[in-house]
Amino acid sequence: MTSQHIGVKNIGVIGAGLMGHGIAQAFAVAGHRVDIQEPDPDLRTTIVDRVRRNLRELGQDDVAADAIHPCETIEEAVARADVVIEAVPENLDLKQRVFAAIEAAAPAHALLASNTSVIPITRIMEPLRDKTRAMGTHWWNPPHLIPLVEVIRTAETGDAAIAAMTALLASIGKLPVQVRKDVPGFIGNRLQHALWREAIALVQDGVCDAETLDTVVKAGFGRRLAVLGPLENADLVGTDLTLAVHEHVLPDLDRTPGPLPLLRELVASGRLGMKAGAGFRTWTPAQRAEVHNRLALHLQRLDGAERG
Repeated sequence: MTSQHIGVKNIGVIGAGLMGHGIAQAFAVAGHRVDIQEPDPDLRTTIVDRVRRNLRELGQDDVAADAIHPCETIEEAVARADVVIEAVPENLDLKQRVFAAIEAAAPAHALLASNTSVIPITRIMEPLRDKTRAMGTHWWNPPHLIPLVEVIRTAETGDAAIAAMTALLASIGKLPVQVRKDVPGFIGNRLQHALWREAIALVQDGVCDAETLDTVVKAGFGRRLAVLGPLENADLVGTDLTLAVHEHVLPDLDRTPGPLPLLRELVASGRLGMKAGAGFRTWTPAQRAEVHNRLALHLQRLDGAERG
């Protein structure tokens, strides 16, 4: 399916951070013009070069970066847009103000989407007059390499708007899935952070250390997750066995309603993860670089295999 089939040519992206410039890259590679707004002048001047570097690392023609046009204002970025995707920091008030400005300046036909990871789309879109064209599109980091995009509808999102966004994402090589109910965290982050909570609880309770925990996931069930989802696995082993296991293990899983004390302690003490040199584990600059490189290479290999 091409852009002409779905009536979309121009994309507006608001925010040129890690997610925003990757989203811009995905659309530019597929032949769309992308106007991307970034208020920070230093960051704004680097957008096109960052995309060029990404494309070269992937062995792709970096001429696609020429389709990306950095803008200083929201009004400039959305004036001609058929689709606008917001990718600003996770702050509800900020996102609401951004969407009020988008609606005032964008064409009346433009689809409006937020790339929030966890904030309910219904809350973000409260200021809008026309909520039928508003939705969530949750991309995964890095957005130019991860195929999945969660398309989240609210009670007021129109069927035609959802269908058009789904078709657009599929046309640029993404794998869109529809989230039928607007819940915090949508599907992926609810699953991911349920796992993280239990992982933190196991370390907090002295069952294992952080390195062992990560090893169990990576060298164990993590190896099959890319080809066998959790409910496929439940069907594979049998729902009867799944029920028997749940009868024994679920009552013992952590049920803390908020963040666990160990996580709060790490943040309060300045152990903020790799960027601080320590979090659940300690990290040297060389170790940080190795993790980033290993992840990038893994994702690039998967992307190459899928394209091939």
